[in-house]
Amino acid sequence: MISRLRGTPIRSGDALVLDVGGVGYLLHATPSVHRRAEGGGELTVETYLVVREDALQLYGFADAEERVLFEQLLGVSGVGPKVALAIVSGSTPSDLRRAIALDDTARFEAIPGIGKKTAQRVVLELKEKLGALEPVVAGTAKPHLVARDALVELGYSLADAEVALASVDPDLSPEERVRLALKAAA
Repeated sequence: MISRLRGTPIRSGDALVLDVGGVGYLLHATPSVHRRAEGGGELTVETYLVVREDALQLYGFADAEERVLFEQLLGVSGVGPKVALAIVSGSTPSDLRRAIALDDTARFEAIPGIGKKTAQRVVLELKEKLGALEPVVAGTAKPHLVARDALVELGYSLADAEVALASVDPDLSPEERVRLALKAAA
């Protein structure tokens, strides 16, 4: 299996070609890899090779943590490489693990190509696997979801609400967090 490549990035549509010693490897990569590739120069990419009956597909990740989460997602019933890449591309691995620990299916439903049933399966199946990897403080989990849902009701997208709340003190009440997030956005 090819687990890491280092070479010169070359753009090729939505995919990325990594020139390694004169051989161009076509990678389906996360946005974080594409951002690093824009800087030019040599690039190291963690990879995962998917072997199918009719194709070999190489997926690229900025770090090993992204690749591990991708591999775990492939183990979920009904999640293939394209959907797993979309999930990993949407947020940081720690944010996704947190969403799984909080049973936050809405976070996954907001990703194009993921329906309610798939989101529920991702949360259910990975929650068991991730178990104690990312403990969540029960006292801050529910207030965060209340504040996020309030921002969504006010017209924010799920991702924008998460970004707005990221800069606000998590120990505040949901109402105060929403007020400060709105104030910062204004």
